[in-house]
Amino acid sequence: MATKLSTPAKVRVFLVDDHPIVRRGFQLLLGLERDLAVCGEADSSSQALEKMIQLKPDVAIIDLGLRESNGLDLIKQVREHLPNLKILVFTMKSEQMYAERALRAGANGYITKEEGAEKAIEALRVLMQGKTYLGTQLAAAMVHRLAAGGRPGEATDLLSDRELEILEMIGSGLGTRQIAERLKVSIKTIESHREHIKTKLQLKKASELVNYAYNWVNRT
Repeated sequence: MATKLSTPAKVRVFLVDDHPIVRRGFQLLLGLERDLAVCGEADSSSQALEKMIQLKPDVAIIDLGLRESNGLDLIKQVREHLPNLKILVFTMKSEQMYAERALRAGANGYITKEEGAEKAIEALRVLMQGKTYLGTQLAAAMVHRLAAGGRPGEATDLLSDRELEILEMIGSGLGTRQIAERLKVSIKTIESHREHIKTKLQLKKASELVNYAYNWVNRT
C-alpha cells in the first residue's frame, strides 16, 4: 500500500484593516496561494486582539490607520500577548518615522499600500523565515539615512506614539471632544496630551498647535 504524503500546513494569516475592500482583496489573493490562508479578520483593534488571542494565527497584517485606535498600540498589545506572532504593517503611511516606530513597537515588517498586496504576500513569506521585511522605498531611505550618519531629528520625534496620534487627529480637523470619544478617554486626558504636545513642539497657543498639526498632516 502506497504511503500517503501529508500536505504541509498553510501559514495562517489574520487581517486587521478597517476597509472591507482591503480585507476582501487579501481574502481573494491569499485564496490563490498554496501555502497561505486567511484564518480571521477584524476592523478594529479591540476586536482584533480578542480574535487573535483565540485563533493564534502565524502572522498578522495590520494597518496603522484604524478608526478607534492607533495600530502602533495594537502592535504593542499583540506583542505582549502573542510574542511569537509575526506582524506585517500594511499601511498608507509612507513616512520613515512611522516605519521606525512600528518596528520598535514589535512589527517584523513594514510596507505601504502603494506597493500593492502582491508585495505583502512576498513579505509574509520573508517574515515566516524569521527575517525582517521593508518595502523598497523605505529600505532605500533607511540605507541612505545610515550612510549619511542618521536621519535628521524632527520635532515630532519627541512625541510619544499616543501624542503623535493625537497630533494627527488635530491636523485632520478633530476637536478635543471628538478625539476623546474616538480614543475612549476623558476630555481632560486629551487636554493634558495637548499641553504636552505644545511643550515638546515649543508652541504657546492652541491656534499654533492646530496650524502646526494641519501643516504636518498635509505636508508633501
